[in-house]
Amino acid sequence: MWFLYGALGLVAGIFGGFLGIGGGSIVIPALVYLFGFAQHQAQGTALAMMVPPIVLLAAIKYYLEGNVKVGIAVCLCIGFFLGGFIGAHFAHKISDPVLKKVFGAFLLVISLKMILGK
Repeated sequence: MWFLYGALGLVAGIFGGFLGIGGGSIVIPALVYLFGFAQHQAQGTALAMMVPPIVLLAAIKYYLEGNVKVGIAVCLCIGFFLGGFIGAHFAHKISDPVLKKVFGAFLLVISLKMILGK
């Protein structure tokens, strides 16, 4: 079973490095639908996975290619750090089925905007 989690991490890492996605759009749905995790467990596990050393190599590659705005990344990191704590607080105030629906609706809106928008 651990091999399957490693394979999921590899796929998410490849897509993360290629498209800048992974935790939310690949790992969480896979943990819920393939591995039977509750939505809260999937989100918590995906967040724990995304500590800086995991994405460090991809970020270094993008930096070396001139595609990282360091100052902006630092500001985003600070906001993400605080926002993650606040978001986790609110996530635990709603039920698993409601959280799953909110997560799915969010992905649907984003995907429709990217597909249909300019």
